[in-house]
Amino acid sequence: MAKYARLRERIGSELLEVVMREAPSATDGELALAHSPAYISAVASGGLPAAAMREIGFPWSLDMVERSRRSAGATVAAARVALGLNKSTRGQPEGVAANMAGGTHHASADKGGGFCVFNDAAVAARLMQAEWARRHGCQRPSLKVAIIDLDVHQGNGTASIFRNDASVFTLSIHGQHNFPFRKEVSDLDVDLPDGCNDSDYLQALEHALAEMERRFQPGLVIYLAGADPFEGDRLGRLSLSFDGLEARDRRVFDWAWQRRTPLAMVMAGGYGVRIDETVQVQMNTYRVALAYWQRWQDLSA
Repeated sequence: MAKYARLRERIGSELLEVVMREAPSATDGELALAHSPAYISAVASGGLPAAAMREIGFPWSLDMVERSRRSAGATVAAARVALGLNKSTRGQPEGVAANMAGGTHHASADKGGGFCVFNDAAVAARLMQAEWARRHGCQRPSLKVAIIDLDVHQGNGTASIFRNDASVFTLSIHGQHNFPFRKEVSDLDVDLPDGCNDSDYLQALEHALAEMERRFQPGLVIYLAGADPFEGDRLGRLSLSFDGLEARDRRVFDWAWQRRTPLAMVMAGGYGVRIDETVQVQMNTYRVALAYWQRWQDLSA
């Protein structure tokens, strides 16, 4: 948990252009766009069975519930700003915005797992589609969302939620032999062997982006920029370097920028043997994000 505070401290002291705002708390109605009302109620009241809490991985508390709501709410807020649906943006897309946490992709409609309670990317995708439709009506096509999940673990909860939803494309590039051991089927899954290095990973990413583009044209990208493919991660089993992960981030941001597609980023997993290395991976990601945010500002200047 300490990585979140360290990331915030470093962004505040080193990336002065980044505007930080308090994460809003997602409402029951917002969460219900991706989760069953019964599950939301059980989480809020502490009524989940002990086995369900063990699958999530930490004990229930009011603070846990509030943190989970705010983790989802922050991704919603980032997506609004990126798309220009936030009041402060006055209809102009910022192009890039981020949640310093999030990426809770193991949560499905009616259960959590792997330290994930509510699926923030799924909630944000569905809510942005609804808000886009309210704002534009029939004047513009409905909003399609691509979720590019580059956490080292497969986004099984996200794949499950959007299994029959053609308006959301789920792409997951992950370790073949890593958690979850029973994987769901995403729109595009790329399984990587243990020890996968920079060049092989970047080649796999290039092929995946090309295949997604062949099949889907999004109006919003939600990017899970996991730090756990890093070679120093305790749970990752892959072997990407600092430079390899930065190149990964730059490729995703450039793909979205070339198509002028707004992108909302979440930080997802990171479990470094040395926590400062995890935070450094995330800082590198934020520097890339900031550079592409500046391109969007230059576009509207």
